Amino acid sequence: MKTGLVLEGGGMRSLFSEGFFDVMQAEGIKVDGIIGVSAGALFGCNFKSHQPGRGLRYNIRFKDDARYMGWRSMLTTGNYVNPQFAYHTMPLELDVFDIPTFEADPTEFHVVCTDVETGQTVYHRIDHVDDHTLEWFRATGSMPVVSRPVSIDGQLLLDGGMTDCIPLRHFQEIGYEKNIVILTRPKGYKKKPTHIGFLFRLFHPRHPRVTECMKRRHEMYNAELQYLEAEVKKGNTLLIYPDHPLDIGRTELNEAKLRAIYEHGQEKALTMLPILRSFLEA
Repeated sequence: MKTGLVLEGGGMRSLFSEGFFDVMQAEGIKVDGIIGVSAGALFGCNFKSHQPGRGLRYNIRFKDDARYMGWRSMLTTGNYVNPQFAYHTMPLELDVFDIPTFEADPTEFHVVCTDVETGQTVYHRIDHVDDHTLEWFRATGSMPVVSRPVSIDGQLLLDGGMTDCIPLRHFQEIGYEKNIVILTRPKGYKKKPTHIGFLFRLFHPRHPRVTECMKRRHEMYNAELQYLEAEVKKGNTLLIYPDHPLDIGRTELNEAKLRAIYEHGQEKALTMLPILRSFLEA
């Protein structure tokens, strides 16, 4: 039976997920595959590369670096997160992503994106990492309004959370029968309709599917939560979520908050170790 780790996005809220799966790795708890959306993928890749704490580390290291993210990048590149620095210079030169370990580890790794021309979800498995592959990481992490679509292999892509925030169903469809799902919102959270549809039309005038996807996003997300609850009752899914709302913005760079979210994930994992092991061994 193949086991999977499904990682919701949420910007810096996903440091909760990193804290959690870092404890899993330290305790020798393995899965057969990982699928991540947006920041879930950007941090989740560090599980496969065996680099605990890397997401927390580089965000603290570069939090005050104008090359990393901010309005200067937005004005000069059209992206709040600087594409070249964040997705190429940093992982290849400054806080080096361990590509040999990532490629040697047998855990499958998948990212989720959205095709802005069709409005369809795009799932992509990453086995090898190079400059071209790193664009898939950029695409899954590129939020609408504050990012330009990323062109990869003839497709224009943005954040996978536009169309599939919690890709459990997809992972099940490709053979992952038992899954750990880590959310970045607390139990009972329901997404509300967006009130900034005009911004999607303003920043993506040539891609009306972006606006359509974002208008329906709350319906998609809440339906996925219902599906999750049903799968948990069947016993094939273990659901992890923070104990309280995470007091942090998507692009928050306050060091104390970053550390607190990561540590909350660690604490949650430590309390759930017996449950994790029992679930995977059953």
